[in-house]
Amino acid sequence: MEQNFVTMVVLDHIMLIFHDPRCADYGSARRPEQPARVLRTVAHLRAAHPDWEWRVAAETVASDERLSLAHERAHLLRLVEAKDFDADTPFFPGISEHARRAVAAAVAGVEAALKAGVGAPVFSLMRPPGHHATTARAMGFCYMNQIAVAALVAQRFFLAPKVAIWDFDAHHGNGTEAIARGRENLFFASVHQHPGYPGTGTQDHGSHIRNWPVAPHTPRAEHLRALRASWEAVLAFGPDLLLVSAGFDAYVRDPLTEMTLEREDFATLGRWLREAPCPIAAVLEGGYHDDLPLLIDAFLMAWNGV
Repeated sequence: MEQNFVTMVVLDHIMLIFHDPRCADYGSARRPEQPARVLRTVAHLRAAHPDWEWRVAAETVASDERLSLAHERAHLLRLVEAKDFDADTPFFPGISEHARRAVAAAVAGVEAALKAGVGAPVFSLMRPPGHHATTARAMGFCYMNQIAVAALVAQRFFLAPKVAIWDFDAHHGNGTEAIARGRENLFFASVHQHPGYPGTGTQDHGSHIRNWPVAPHTPRAEHLRALRASWEAVLAFGPDLLLVSAGFDAYVRDPLTEMTLEREDFATLGRWLREAPCPIAAVLEGGYHDDLPLLIDAFLMAWNGV
């Protein structure tokens, strides 16, 4: 059933975080994408911000109807087969359910953001991440593409016709781009390291798929200029809803990348979100250094106006 959300300007707001503790019930400490990423972040944020609101998505597992907006049926069936997808993306028992919960939290975040209106920050703190997952393939730690599903659900069911996705993860959101291509009311902008995994994102594709590849070891100021240019392109699109693939692996000490951003730069990105004249929801993507809780905290505090 379609729902018509009336956008209202919110002047006083509290950070809303969607989190299901079961997202830490799989994985291995031997892999970069591990349970500690969210366990340590949740513990830090709850202690630092006792006034922030935490919710578990009411629809805890995303339905096939919603997943089929972005994924083929064969892909959903493949996720329950007990064999690895690639060297970076192993099979874990129950991984399909874990991925469905991450999607459900992203969709719930979109619904909450649209209901609350402009200026109300909403963040989905879940795993696995999703922006590498394509219509038919799990890859790069990602099994289902929650940001793409959430965008398409918003367009189909929540009456948000123009949706923009801003991806500042250090790795190109190849899956999100592939799903977004050819959809005129869906805008995708990515700033990412290149050369780097997965090797895509070297050029734009029309006016609605925009990429800003950044070379390894690029100075912070230059990287921030690329981020600002991508942000201005998002605003110029004039979205009814903005979704953010918030990856924190462009951090100077991240073990998987060769980028130069510092903690305060993620706070800058959070402050920019306060400029947007539309509802916003963000989801966690990458970020593999032990400082991840501090990086997320800086981003969310700035977004929340602290």
